[in-house]
Amino acid sequence: MSSPILHFISPPIPYFVDCGHAAYSAGDTHISRNCIGVFDLIVVEKGVLPIGEDHLNWELKEGESLILRPDGHHYGSAPCTTDTEIIWIHFQTFGSWKECSDMNECLDNQAQLIENHKQKAYLNHADVCSIFIPKHMRISGRAKEVLDLFFQQEHEPQSMRNWKRQASFQLFLQHLDRDLASPSDATAIHIAEQIELFIRQNYAGDITNPLLQKELNYHSNYLAKCMLKAYGMTPMAYLKHYRLEQSKRLLLQTGWPVVRIAEEVGFRHVSHYSACFSKKEGISPTAFRSKFTRDR
Repeated sequence: MSSPILHFISPPIPYFVDCGHAAYSAGDTHISRNCIGVFDLIVVEKGVLPIGEDHLNWELKEGESLILRPDGHHYGSAPCTTDTEIIWIHFQTFGSWKECSDMNECLDNQAQLIENHKQKAYLNHADVCSIFIPKHMRISGRAKEVLDLFFQQEHEPQSMRNWKRQASFQLFLQHLDRDLASPSDATAIHIAEQIELFIRQNYAGDITNPLLQKELNYHSNYLAKCMLKAYGMTPMAYLKHYRLEQSKRLLLQTGWPVVRIAEEVGFRHVSHYSACFSKKEGISPTAFRSKFTRDR
């Protein structure tokens, strides 16, 4: 049975709060808690931990992990049958997140989750991306090596320890995110990232599907499938999305006229730019600028 997936929008990247060890003797039960306000990542180092969340139960074995939600009821679903040791990490996010049943649901809801994120995190003119973390999984060797760093830093001064643990946590999440992908998904994601990089570096120019096919040496239909899997949109839809996002930056950070901004981000006609912007944002570029700026 496949695991549900926790879908986070970044930036900001989910951030480390606290970590520690816990031990259970045979007959002990995990404490019951309700809405603790942070995500609780549990990794079993030894034994078996019976644990539940909102009427769903797991038996976590050595090397397995589970992420408990900040808004759920967590409890020991049964007493431990053997001596058990776990690592726990608390983390939280400022942005939008959603628990989905599988990757297809994640991708189907990606565009809406990004829009929610822009309102919640006030990142309506920043590049954002998705982080996919399995709720229940077996930790890979690479991820476990990073996890061990959390406790090797115990003898560091507090100020340095906090910096290093945050960096280690982000690397740990990166491993969990990448370990989720199957070999075919990993290939598609790699190609999609090449497309995204090409678009970012050349978005002001005349980018077309035939050009992408020539540059990346894959048929345009396959490139579209890769982008849909990784970003939830085709290359041309992503190009328009990226141009509009860059135009928001220029609207807020420069005094350039709208005509110049449209040209700078790759729109050949200001009327087309204004129509695309208004359809996506619900207001014109000029109204968007006025909303966030004012004359001294």
